[in-house]
Amino acid sequence: MPAHESPPQHGDAKVPRVLLIDDDDAVRQAYAELLSNSGTKVDAAGNGIEAIALLQQTPYDAIVSDITMPGMDGVQFLRAVRDLDLDVPVILYTGNPALESAVRAVEHGAFRYLLKPVAPRELQETVQRAIRLHGLARLKRQALELTGHSGKALGDRAGLEGRFERALKTLWIAFQPIVSHSRRAVVAYEGLVRNDEPTMASPHDFFDAAERLHRIHEVGRSIRKHVAEACVDAPPETNIFVNLHPFDLEDEHLYAVDAPLSANAKRVVLELTERAPLHEIPDIRLRVRGLRALGFRVAVDDLGAGYAGLGALAQFEPDIVKIDMSLVRDVDSDATKQTVIRSMATLCGELGISFVAEGIETPEERDVLTQLGCDLFQGTLFAAPARGFPVPCF
Repeated sequence: MPAHESPPQHGDAKVPRVLLIDDDDAVRQAYAELLSNSGTKVDAAGNGIEAIALLQQTPYDAIVSDITMPGMDGVQFLRAVRDLDLDVPVILYTGNPALESAVRAVEHGAFRYLLKPVAPRELQETVQRAIRLHGLARLKRQALELTGHSGKALGDRAGLEGRFERALKTLWIAFQPIVSHSRRAVVAYEGLVRNDEPTMASPHDFFDAAERLHRIHEVGRSIRKHVAEACVDAPPETNIFVNLHPFDLEDEHLYAVDAPLSANAKRVVLELTERAPLHEIPDIRLRVRGLRALGFRVAVDDLGAGYAGLGALAQFEPDIVKIDMSLVRDVDSDATKQTVIRSMATLCGELGISFVAEGIETPEERDVLTQLGCDLFQGTLFAAPARGFPVPCF
């Protein structure tokens, strides 16, 4: 569909550019002329597929689209737009208003939801306001980049879904060794979630997105599948630690005998983090008992950093606890941390629970922790997380 060209005004390079999509030729022509007369340059398309092709070639200051289009509805179009441009405002209109479509449009980041026939002045003013706010958004993003705070760019639901999909498709597992320092041996590897989507490089951001999109179970299943596949190449006689999101405990697939990870249950330790409110999971003791029946062992991660404290020890009676790196950091120069860790190590020894100190970065931290009764360590001092199964340095 050829673009509807408006005459150059005040130097064509500075004229705002609008993308208009409508499958009705008469409506498209009328709105294009209206927007051109308000001082914008308009490119027009008859459907979402044509519009995305234009967007791939040209940056726009605003997009105006009918919500009902052949081949791609307005919400699908929004998702495709956000894959290409995080900030451009999208104005949707419809001749068949419904509460559900309005809610979906706003939820997925539509700038405005208008009803046809749209009053000429309303359309012009809405587009002009969208253009101004887009300019402000661009300046804000530039400022963030200049100051080194590029932002996570989670944005609206449409943009979030696109980035989450890319993160999920590129998900991979890095492994970091857990070592016995006294034996100079690797006893286990922890699988750590990674992906190749820049805006979700942090696992925290990735799981935040999964929670917002209600896709935690999907993520958990993908992680466990990747870990199960990696177990084939893991060094013999080593255990594999896998983090569980608390909501994973509500996924019946976790307890399936034929699930990929269940075949490796005897060498897998499931880490339950204290950084989430585990007490909110119904029948949690029964669920943990079911995991043990499959052969899994259970660890409490981030001990000392989260919600449950000693309550987690009482609830799960874990086989292993891992103290949070915030307690480990600079422990060699902090007498209070030393007292706390010594007490934890003693208590775990009395209960027959293995005790892992994670986040070890310096020889000084390692040496003091050894004096406090620790032997199992994890941290960059020994090896950084990496693809495959890295060999640690002692």
